[in-house]
Amino acid sequence: MSNIMLERVYQKPLNLNGNCYLIDRLWPRGVSKATLTGVIWLKDVAPSSELRQWYHEHVNEWDIFYQHYQQELETNQAVTLLAQKLMNNETITLLFGSKDPQHNHAIVLRDFLVKKLKQK
Repeated sequence: MSNIMLERVYQKPLNLNGNCYLIDRLWPRGVSKATLTGVIWLKDVAPSSELRQWYHEHVNEWDIFYQHYQQELETNQAVTLLAQKLMNNETITLLFGSKDPQHNHAIVLRDFLVKKLKQK
């Protein structure tokens, strides 16, 4: 889906549009709040602390993490804000801190939102 952008928060320069959301549960180390002025910190949409800690100990278990996070998102009310923006054809940018651009929770969240919008 072209109206969901994923950007690593450490990327320079950041492409911040009007609908930018930091989706990490913890504030990214070394990033000042001034750097992310105008960005909404939507930490409640991030994986639970338990799931995040489990994944850090089992980084080779991407498929299991993916499934468990998708299950968490099913009952996560914070997803509603992002879904509403997308239903209004607005572009959103999901900012994440993970070093791995192929295996991170932003990808799971993006896939979840795309799947939900196709169901509507």
